[in-house]
Amino acid sequence: MKRILDITVALSGLIILFPVFIIVAFLIKLDSPGPVFFSGKRIGRYGKPFNMLKFRSMVAGAPQKGASITSQDDPRITRIGRILRKTKLDELPSLWNVLKGDMSLVGPRPEVSSWVTRYTPEQLGVLTVRPGITGLAQIKYRNEEMLLHKATLEQDYLTIMSDKLSIDLDYIKSHSFFGDLSIVLKTIMALFVFKE
Repeated sequence: MKRILDITVALSGLIILFPVFIIVAFLIKLDSPGPVFFSGKRIGRYGKPFNMLKFRSMVAGAPQKGASITSQDDPRITRIGRILRKTKLDELPSLWNVLKGDMSLVGPRPEVSSWVTRYTPEQLGVLTVRPGITGLAQIKYRNEEMLLHKATLEQDYLTIMSDKLSIDLDYIKSHSFFGDLSIVLKTIMALFVFKE
């Protein structure tokens, strides 16, 4: 049932939101030079790497110009990128990853390999399921960049990541079809609550 929900919502979303994709792509190209999409390597189910697709919200070549995590005042974030991140519109292309089977709508957030290597044996349990676009941890930390401070970026993220993994492990133990539907609805509602 989970995979059927993933395919149905991802395919519908890609079709219905196609005009939004066109508008966002135009704004990205207008705002800064570089590609419309960003493809970043993440660690998926059973530790298998995959390329997660997002709208580019940072300057071209950003991964080579700084840390793999960003705070809200990161100078690499473009003007349109700030809006995309705030509204989570940068995540829309990940629906393609859901359709392909790399990801699920709901599940633990996929990380880069350098952070996965820091997982404890227990935390590695999040790799037993497909990573998700959203989840209870993503809802709780939807304004994560505001909690990260440039001077203590790595330590701040390590603390947040530990809490997110704990939430994700609890999700894995008790997830259900209707639970996933509830999380998707909570995510949609959270998009309309903007915190400064």
